[in-house]
Amino acid sequence: MARLVLKFGGTSMAGPERIAASAAIAAHEAAQGHQVALVVSAMAGETDRYLECARALGGGLGEVETDTALAAGEQAAAALMALALKQQGLKARAILAWQLPIAADGAPGAARITGIDATLLEACLADGVIPVVAGFQGLGPDGRLVTLGRGGSDLSAAAIAAAIGADCDIYTDVDGVFTTDPRIEPAARRVARISHDEMLELAAMGAKVLQTRSVEYAKARGVALRVKSSFAPPGEAQGTEVLAADRLAERRIVSGIAYARAQARLSVPGLDTSAEAPGRVFAALAGAGVHVDMIVQGLARSGGHNLEFSVETRDLPAALAALSGFSAVSHETGLAKVSVVGTGLRGRADVARTLYGVLEAERIAVRMVATSEIKISALVDEDALERAVRALHAAYRLDEA
Repeated sequence: MARLVLKFGGTSMAGPERIAASAAIAAHEAAQGHQVALVVSAMAGETDRYLECARALGGGLGEVETDTALAAGEQAAAALMALALKQQGLKARAILAWQLPIAADGAPGAARITGIDATLLEACLADGVIPVVAGFQGLGPDGRLVTLGRGGSDLSAAAIAAAIGADCDIYTDVDGVFTTDPRIEPAARRVARISHDEMLELAAMGAKVLQTRSVEYAKARGVALRVKSSFAPPGEAQGTEVLAADRLAERRIVSGIAYARAQARLSVPGLDTSAEAPGRVFAALAGAGVHVDMIVQGLARSGGHNLEFSVETRDLPAALAALSGFSAVSHETGLAKVSVVGTGLRGRADVARTLYGVLEAERIAVRMVATSEIKISALVDEDALERAVRALHAAYRLDEA
């Protein structure tokens, strides 16, 4: 008898009809003989509604009372899903984070799971009861509820799967991971299997199918992830399996094209050549809570180093304020990032050659490039982004099976 953790996101919990449809998926898996546990997100829009109310009353992200309010959405969803399962003739119980407990540490709104006591989960499974756990939250060292950040229910599901030795199916409104966003490129194709590392890069580069920390957690603890659609009839969703790279029978050179809009580029010129100079820049940014993405450092003609990097446009004011002590800092907005991802990129100069050739043919200026072992990212004008995505998708033949 296999164990499965089924996680249902906000679109799968959008109202009574969607909750009932998701419960039918869980009932189908239970009928196949699996031991099933569920993790649920808040109903679509509920978290934003609570956050708006908190802000109107002087709260906001990173504040403990706001976290308590935000956690209520998942708690209500767990109870509603338990009711839907009982309506299907199954035994079910809603379980809140503090009842397991799910131990977490860190700042409100960005806590990390540090441990799970699976005793209650094991007792439920042994008694034939489907536990329905409220995602997105844990119990801090001071006994207060803390939330795990946007998309944190994915992390909850991966952690619970690891705690009870289960596979983890993430149900959302798309049937798996696609080679790129089908809204931009209709020829985008569902990927049947993808490595943890590729999924991490796609998620970090803008693909919103899975939260990055959930993939990191699953990779570290050997949890098998599958991304499926809750809008398909029970048992018919094909989805995408996320697994260790060494389990992929065939590796495509490029697996997908990801993108992120609203990017800004900053330049800090004339830094001295010591290793401490860039460190001071990034220490100032870290102190302001600014996430830095692409980084390029080069020698300046006048001596010293020029440092360039990208941030999300929404973080630009905070970045500029943090760097007010550095001279001649400049910035550029109206940019976007397009990324080519694949485990086959390792050591393949022809992949970069194709990227530059395609963007040149499309007359798309490249503002900055950064690479990793399995990713090449280019910063381009935002109004050229969709054209870049379509052209790269075609050039790497991602529409072919």
